[in-house]
Amino acid sequence: MKRLSGSAGFNGHSAPVASSRLIDAVAAALVLGAVSLCLMMCLTVLGTKTSMAMPLLG
Repeated sequence: MKRLSGSAGFNGHSAPVASSRLIDAVAAALVLGAVSLCLMMCLTVLGTKTSMAMPLLG
């Protein structure tokens, strides 16, 4: 069975999937999500340490 040149695989011409503005917007959204997740984790850890350091009233 003969194969036609360029008929299968990733050998053909590549076309842009999305515009650069869309890629930049997605990248910015991912960065914002990562930063907010890190901030929430830091606040959770600090809050837990602070609550463990306080004496229990009872």
